[in-house]
Amino acid sequence: MRKQVTVAIADPKWWRDAVIYQVYPRSYADGNGDGVGDLDGIRGHLGHLAALGVDAIWMSPWYPSPMADAGYDVADFRDIDPAFGTLADAEALIAEAHEAGIRMIVDIVPNHISSEHVWFKKALADPAAPERELFWFRPGRGENGDEMPTDWVGEFGGSTWTRTPDGAWYLHLFTPEQPDLNWDHPAVRAEFEDILRFWFDRGVDGIRIDSAALLFKDRDLAPVVDGQPHPFHDLDEVHDVYRAWRRVADEYPDRALIGEVWMPEVERFANYLRPDELHAAFNFDFLGCAWDPELMRECVDRTLNAHRTVGAPATWVLSNHDVTRHVTRYGRVTTTFSFENNLDGTPVDLELGTRRARAAALLSLSLPGSTYVYQGEELGLWENENIPVDRMQDPMYARRGHSRDGCRVPLPWSGDSPPFGFTTGEPWLPQPAEWKDRTVQAQTGDPSSMLELYRSAIALRRLEKGLHTPHLEWIARGAGALAYTRGPGFACVLNMSPEAVALPEHESVLLLSSPLDGGLLPQDTAVWLRL
Repeated sequence: MRKQVTVAIADPKWWRDAVIYQVYPRSYADGNGDGVGDLDGIRGHLGHLAALGVDAIWMSPWYPSPMADAGYDVADFRDIDPAFGTLADAEALIAEAHEAGIRMIVDIVPNHISSEHVWFKKALADPAAPERELFWFRPGRGENGDEMPTDWVGEFGGSTWTRTPDGAWYLHLFTPEQPDLNWDHPAVRAEFEDILRFWFDRGVDGIRIDSAALLFKDRDLAPVVDGQPHPFHDLDEVHDVYRAWRRVADEYPDRALIGEVWMPEVERFANYLRPDELHAAFNFDFLGCAWDPELMRECVDRTLNAHRTVGAPATWVLSNHDVTRHVTRYGRVTTTFSFENNLDGTPVDLELGTRRARAAALLSLSLPGSTYVYQGEELGLWENENIPVDRMQDPMYARRGHSRDGCRVPLPWSGDSPPFGFTTGEPWLPQPAEWKDRTVQAQTGDPSSMLELYRSAIALRRLEKGLHTPHLEWIARGAGALAYTRGPGFACVLNMSPEAVALPEHESVLLLSSPLDGGLLPQDTAVWLRL
């Protein structure tokens, strides 16, 4: 009999305007001193998240994995990697989070599994095994079949096919240790629907879907040609899968499906959010937007319009485990982000980046929809771009020359030097010594700190009725400022112009990202007002 565990929080549509905190398990807190974060460490520091005021935690993959790609190569979706703990530890964490009023979201990776998964080991061992049909095994091109079946380029760059000892080739859009699944096969679909139920039965409140648009591939292995449909990005068949997943989620009260959908066309993006598909999807348009008032306003309008057409809530994301931390991005001359535009090592003004990051926090936390906070952004952490090559673990580095490890560095909790209370051992990635002023301990109680800004903003957001509606009205404050109301009594103004700007008529100042300048709002500063 199904357990049907639920969290006693009133709002059944919590995902529409939640503040969701991404926990990267290896780097949150280490409970056993081996230098790698784990579930005991997370459980021991739940108080930080309760004090921050978040509504939910999104856990990056915690499953058994050889860690060829930081856990996104999953060997078993129904267990926990021993480096992190046990399934019982995960169930305890879910229960303790619920007791603290925090919901839990887990990461499911449907495009591929680990080459150490039992399915793939059977498929590799025997060319006649039925498990071969669960993957993309194909003969090679050329007289002897020694050429790859396609010239497709992988999501990390590089080739997408690996040859097996029997001469066949298998597809992997990521690393060779991540063979792609064949979603045309009913056994693959049934397996993942059962995995959803497995975690929903344990009280999980939501599922974050990795690389949600990649599941299906062109059966004829068509080449990538400009102006023609892409052979493995956003094929229409993917929507049948998410309609089926939605039916599973709807069997449980108050559950949500949240997609990682990298999609340049907002119309195609919105298709994933139709009423019978996903509840929400990540807004990478906002994450990659330049620090520019016109572009930022266009991004906000574009986002809200796309979501309005399908009745879905927008999401606002500034950083995550894959992208350069926004304190660093906003401190560069070029403030955008893309995997193709590698800016590693270009000059960074951390003071400027921090000032803009503080303003961006008030922007993202006051726009209609839900907001995602990546662990460490509430501390104002910047990208560690000084990790020695021999310490890097990200497989993207070998293929693209860009490592995501710099945003995955363990959190600083206390003390004046590394490991800053993260572990009693050596952290799996090195922490900058300069983070001594960015620890939770150093910032707690300091009204000028990033941590206290986030705590205050999230607490105010919870109480402000206008911030729990879908409505936004722009107000004029000059070409270089973003200004809007949320409900009749609340306004946010963000000044991106070089000149200080006057505030609209107001009753009081609720929160400032930086001090006013003689009653005017300085450059790169945001304010919340009671009108």
